[in-house]
Amino acid sequence: MRKMICLHGFTPEQQEQVRAIAAPPEWEVVFGKASEIDPQHFRDAEVVCGWSSNVVKETLHSQSKLRWVQGWSAGVDKLPLEKLEQHGVLLTNASGVHPKQMSETAFALLLGLTRNIHQAVRNQQARHWDPSGSYGEIHGKIIAIIGAGEIGVEIARLSKAFGMRVLGVRRSGKPAEFVDHMVDLNGLNGVLAQSDIVVNVLPSTDETKWLFDEARFDQFKQGACFINVGRGATVKTDALVAALQDGRVASAGLDVFEAEPLPEDHPLWTLGNVILTPHIGGATDRYNERAVSLFLDNLTFYLNGQLNEMINRVDYKKNY
Repeated sequence: MRKMICLHGFTPEQQEQVRAIAAPPEWEVVFGKASEIDPQHFRDAEVVCGWSSNVVKETLHSQSKLRWVQGWSAGVDKLPLEKLEQHGVLLTNASGVHPKQMSETAFALLLGLTRNIHQAVRNQQARHWDPSGSYGEIHGKIIAIIGAGEIGVEIARLSKAFGMRVLGVRRSGKPAEFVDHMVDLNGLNGVLAQSDIVVNVLPSTDETKWLFDEARFDQFKQGACFINVGRGATVKTDALVAALQDGRVASAGLDVFEAEPLPEDHPLWTLGNVILTPHIGGATDRYNERAVSLFLDNLTFYLNGQLNEMINRVDYKKNY
């Protein structure tokens, strides 16, 4: 009997959908939290949907039966990619589940900073009426989307509703819908110099680590706003703090950080031109619904032997 483990809160209806595709007696499907599942199930598992340290501990050994892991997030930087590749494990991620909520998070941060909502909330907590401050608008601005994949293109689509000119940066440099001008990473500095708003949606890879460092922030247009909903490791935090303190970057909306949780004594907490959210950009009450739908599609491909048709196959050489 082949075995599959599904770790992420499948409803009874979703469990039946999985069993309808991977039917007994050929398949045994185990649902539950990793901490509550017998380790023997992990040792016998061919497929794991979701992730847990138990996957490494119990499956990645010389007699491993593991053949496919369906990740539950778009990023895979926290998974042991080298070990998975060594064992020939097919890895797919949940890219495509995030564009709606991630784009809303990016705009929530951007609009909050532009309309000075963050200061109004602080004043509300202090019961202090103060209409003074700087109030901008985003209509007609130039926005740069760094990492113009599915999330980036959705941000671009929404940007058009605000009448913005959209510049994009992606590894391939290939054009994308709603993006007025696209370049590859070699054109990044030129894009930064033109842009009023810079939105980072890049994954964490060897190529993107600390891409935004001191030299990069020096390329920003004076008064630009920086939004990071990609990965914290793409930004050299000390360089960002310095740029925010000396005005090279006017404001920042940050959902991700190099160190998470952000240390209590970190200067980002107290900067008045920053909005912080605790890495919740991908959170939504629709997440499991979308992720399970993706998994069911991939499960059908997997069982039919159509591995090349599976959605979001991770390239171990690129780490995404």
